[in-house]
Amino acid sequence: MRKSQGYQLPVADALCAMGRPGQKTGKGYYRYEDGRTPIPDPEVDAVIAGVAERLGVRQRSFSQDEIRERLFYPMVNEGARILEEGIAARSSDIDVIYVHGYGFPAWRGGLMYWADAEGLDRIVAALDGFTDETGESRLEPAPLLRRLAEADQGFADLQSNGKTED
Repeated sequence: MRKSQGYQLPVADALCAMGRPGQKTGKGYYRYEDGRTPIPDPEVDAVIAGVAERLGVRQRSFSQDEIRERLFYPMVNEGARILEEGIAARSSDIDVIYVHGYGFPAWRGGLMYWADAEGLDRIVAALDGFTDETGESRLEPAPLLRRLAEADQGFADLQSNGKTED
């Protein structure tokens, strides 16, 4: 289905073609010699490097902060869209789903609560940068997210109608 829709996963396709479908066979992105412990494999590194070179992707290291930002900021953005569209009434509704449904750390209070603490202005600036870097419109900050950041407000300031308290 993904191929018919134009999605490509060249690394995964190459690994499958090499007979590396995953953990059950002892080989996938990692080697598994004794049980479930993943062991990095230079053969996979070579496949990744080859695909990156073929596609013109510059390989680099990522900090833990950048990984966290690139994972969580788009989710916060989608949460803002969910609030804008009235799919969820309150940001705390989204927090409950993330904590109890997706395993987001409860001690962080949920995704949207965490976003308020992280700083919506910081999230908007990063999403603008991701959009410029990738050209992916889905990373463009949602209007609600941008409006809250510009007003120096957070999701906790929203009423259930998506409007901020004045």
